[in-house]
Amino acid sequence: MSCIVLYLVTYVDFGSHNCDGSSDEMICALPGCNDLSPATPAAWFSVGLQPDITYHPDRAKWLARTARRLKEDPSLPNTPLPVGFPSRITSPLVWEGKDWPDEKEWVYELGGEHLKEIDAAVKHFHSLQLYIGHVSSETFPLPTLGPVLKGLARELHSGRGFFVLRNLPVDAYSRSDIVLIYTGVSSYIGSTRGLQDKNGGVLAHIKDLTQTHKGIGTPAYTTDKQVFHTDTGDIVSLFALQTAAEGGTSRISSSWRVYNELAATRPDLVRTLAEPWPTPLYYLDSKLILQYARRYFTGFLALPRSAEIPPITEAQAEALDALHFLGEKFSLGLNFQKGDIQYINNLGIFHARDGFKDSEEQARHLLRLWLRNEELAWETPQALKPLWEKTFGALPDEQTFALDPVMRAAGKGKE
Repeated sequence: MSCIVLYLVTYVDFGSHNCDGSSDEMICALPGCNDLSPATPAAWFSVGLQPDITYHPDRAKWLARTARRLKEDPSLPNTPLPVGFPSRITSPLVWEGKDWPDEKEWVYELGGEHLKEIDAAVKHFHSLQLYIGHVSSETFPLPTLGPVLKGLARELHSGRGFFVLRNLPVDAYSRSDIVLIYTGVSSYIGSTRGLQDKNGGVLAHIKDLTQTHKGIGTPAYTTDKQVFHTDTGDIVSLFALQTAAEGGTSRISSSWRVYNELAATRPDLVRTLAEPWPTPLYYLDSKLILQYARRYFTGFLALPRSAEIPPITEAQAEALDALHFLGEKFSLGLNFQKGDIQYINNLGIFHARDGFKDSEEQARHLLRLWLRNEELAWETPQALKPLWEKTFGALPDEQTFALDPVMRAAGKGKE
């Protein structure tokens, strides 16, 4: 049935700091509610104490919670799926890490002619004397590589949902030109760039800043492990300026594969995830969309869990752990190399990162873009449209590209 409810969703708060892609809360109206009855926000959460759940998932606690809940209610596995949700999804986007034994299946190596074409595009863009916010497939021409990239963009939206470009010569260019190349190449994957801070920043630096900055509230700016999560937007891209001296493996997992597992074994958790709370699970236009970040419910370092958020339920705590551990079970570790650009479908794939160690000679440093391909984009759920419009609404002259690592509230001014 159709209904109007108050709905809590995660969103990017452009006025705060320490961003990993989602934070804080927003109350909005939602038309339609996955066949749930209208309820007050408090009814979607626990009225008791916050369950024993931390940012770093604890497998033993997850298994104990699962056993306890099934003992209390053995009928949970017989719970019907939300109306409209399929019992199983069949798609190239349903995969496990073991399905990809050879990285040649997802790594596209740039050849000498491609690199010459990129170099010519850099010179062409400079000749136009335009601000970098105007980089596009028109102003950064790649006559032969461009069609290849557009084909890879289709792979993101209707294929396996990820790929890696390899062999970009990071050390052959200045920082400003390497940013230009990253932006120019990425414009063929998604022409619309998403805001990542309140100052028009569309380029983020993912690097350990614990030695130079205080008040860090997200693992993105530490050497710590990042658990499975999604960012904001349709496509997330990461460009490796440098890899870590040790560790830091980038991991991706098909949320569609995780869904199939839950639908077959614990449909009650699918129902829990599809309820209106800040871990939205949608099924729209025959596509499953997951948007969530665990840190929102647990806090991390200097950014504690918001006291304004009611405690989550035991069912929600189990669902969060199930997402992580199943994502981990079916994940693929990417062999990220210096000069690699990784692109993933952020709506159908979630990602994580192993902890790592830097050295004086080698410190992990990634650049990040949030992208949208207006031609190939999936339909955006109604509840996410305000966030998407805000994220992808910056005009070219309003976009900023920080050349050095900054916290999310910094980076004022163009470049």
